[in-house]
Amino acid sequence: MLLLPLLLKATLLCLATGSYHPFYNGFYYNHVMNDDGNGQDKGILGTMGAGRLSQEAEVPFCLWVGWRPITWWDVGPREAGGNAPETLWGMLKVEEVVIGGKIWGCCPPLDSDLPITPSFFPPIDYLNGARLVVETSKDPVYSYNGANVTLPCHYHYEPDQGPKRKIRIKWSKLRDDYTKEQDVLVAIGKTYMAFGDFKGRAHILRASRHEASLVISDVRLKDDGKYRCEVIDGLEDESDVVNLQLQGIVFPYQPPRGQYRLNFHEAEQACQDQGAILASFNQLFQAWSEGLDWCNAGWLADGTVQYPIRLPRKPCGGVHLAPGIRSYGPRHRHLHRFDAFCFSSALKGEVFYLDRPAGMTLEEAKQSCQDAGAEIALVGQLYSAWKFAGLDRCNAGWLADGSVRYPIVTPRANCGPAEPGVRSFGFPSKGRFGVFCYRER
Repeated sequence: MLLLPLLLKATLLCLATGSYHPFYNGFYYNHVMNDDGNGQDKGILGTMGAGRLSQEAEVPFCLWVGWRPITWWDVGPREAGGNAPETLWGMLKVEEVVIGGKIWGCCPPLDSDLPITPSFFPPIDYLNGARLVVETSKDPVYSYNGANVTLPCHYHYEPDQGPKRKIRIKWSKLRDDYTKEQDVLVAIGKTYMAFGDFKGRAHILRASRHEASLVISDVRLKDDGKYRCEVIDGLEDESDVVNLQLQGIVFPYQPPRGQYRLNFHEAEQACQDQGAILASFNQLFQAWSEGLDWCNAGWLADGTVQYPIRLPRKPCGGVHLAPGIRSYGPRHRHLHRFDAFCFSSALKGEVFYLDRPAGMTLEEAKQSCQDAGAEIALVGQLYSAWKFAGLDRCNAGWLADGSVRYPIVTPRANCGPAEPGVRSFGFPSKGRFGVFCYRER
């Protein structure tokens, strides 16, 4: 009994949505999100930001043949003048069914010879048929900066059967709380569209019949995080989450002008200048679990200010607090100033040391690296080489930011403290040292 009212409403939606709309690269694009074609989010999908849809990635790939989308809103009774077009609500004046706030399918254009019947309604036996199951890796997928990685995702039916229509696959990147951060890719059949920073770097792996795995090439530091694989087959919509973890290192950073001089945006830039990004809380927590102990507070990527303590002591939150991550919570991103915790990943190239008997000034050091077919190393590159390549050098060397540091894997006499780490001489205004250079392989 429910099917007939739904069919009637969908047919009215088709009639109310107006005339034929143009395509964009084979996809129904502009007027889906902008019914007036004037750059203003309005109309059928203008309210979808709080629901399942986004400006680009929920393009209904049902449209190579010129059919138009049917949309169901996550709303109750509404009169003309609400978020939906007045023409539509003027015709319906009914309470819409809540079906997850997304496009469910298409209907033919009004000038088509095809009957105006919603294409997405499957045969009755489908509604009582096989269940769609989506599976991803339960273990994290590990990668590093500059590599290629595959995030596994497969789907099947219980009981087993083939899809009765083209399967739609959607990948999204999630925040730590599992809310959507950005759209990555949407595909139907052999056609796909990637979005934002993933354009030209992401595609669907076509290795088997029920494959939905995502391939990301030239992995970047900010690709680290959770991803949702969503498979849509008609009314069936199932998803699962896979975690991409970059092998990396968190390091504290303060600029040449001293401690607590960076607002949030300056901290972001400072990390980028050193071949890194602001660390996430999860990355800082992982570094703390591996031994990082630092008593200076620094910005994280979410705009909070925190610092990791392994050995409680009076200047670092007090001796009576347990070891852990001390937090100042969210701070004003323009007014408040702290240091930064940066995250860098394993390297595609190599860091090596050069020296002269009399040492070098900073400018001489830069020139020496260039003469060797390299460039002076960034702080993030030195930390990565220390952790992942085992770089161990008891000689101080210049880095690109004007600091002088040296990496120790095996502590020994005359090479600093008894723990492994990257030692720092700060930012000397004068002096002669060796230099650490970086060269791509």
